[in-house]
Amino acid sequence: MRKTTLALAIAALMAFAIPAGAQEGSGNISVIHGVPGLTVDVFVNGELTIPDFEPGDVAGPLELPAGDYDLAVSPAGAGLDAAVLTGAATVTDGLNASIVANLDADGNPALNIFVNDTSTVAAGEARLIVRHTAAAPAVDILLADGTPLFEGVENPQEGQVDVPAGSYDVEIAPAGAGVDASVFSAPGVELAEGTARIVYATGDLAGGSFGLVIQDITGLHSTPDTVNTGGGELAGSGAQMWLVVAFAIAALGAVVTAPKALRRGK
Repeated sequence: MRKTTLALAIAALMAFAIPAGAQEGSGNISVIHGVPGLTVDVFVNGELTIPDFEPGDVAGPLELPAGDYDLAVSPAGAGLDAAVLTGAATVTDGLNASIVANLDADGNPALNIFVNDTSTVAAGEARLIVRHTAAAPAVDILLADGTPLFEGVENPQEGQVDVPAGSYDVEIAPAGAGVDASVFSAPGVELAEGTARIVYATGDLAGGSFGLVIQDITGLHSTPDTVNTGGGELAGSGAQMWLVVAFAIAALGAVVTAPKALRRGK
């Protein structure tokens, strides 16, 4: 599988790319390609780490030694000197994060990093995380019946909520416009128990390349005291975010808090 090959390539090269200012411990890093129509090469500490990285690909997670890393993204085959995005990342002990190459709200290439919440979820539940990394204005994320999940999400913000495991029909609409103005439908979004499903909105809405990239984090089960069988109302949980990685050109948006009530999709 292509993503496995990319992950192995990163792991092999990282063995030779000793980070500057190395620290004790390690962190887990995933890389997501969300720039439409552009195959790229990713360089880490000057070494070609992910060749021919295509839109929609997810590489990792990879366990990397704690320390500082220089990152660069170039058009495939153009070389390090042709980098269109550069940044410096610090991997800390215990970090779990996702680095996203995407478009900003104005359609310019950008690098963003999100710290992933890997805390346990209640028995019978899953975690849904939606990240706005597309060239698009602020949007609302709703269920097909109009129930809002996250409102007014701007690039590069995110929203997070724990819900009963199951299948959800999701719609994306301009902020405040309602479900009837949906510009993108994602029916049957499956949320497995004990899994965090991260949905990245990527591409260019006006340019017709808007789409979704999915990343899953598994193994978040808690010891089941009682099992949530669904139904009723759920208390939304905001994401606990803290900045642990510095990017020279990245901007981290505030976490969008989910509404108090959420009903399951049909």
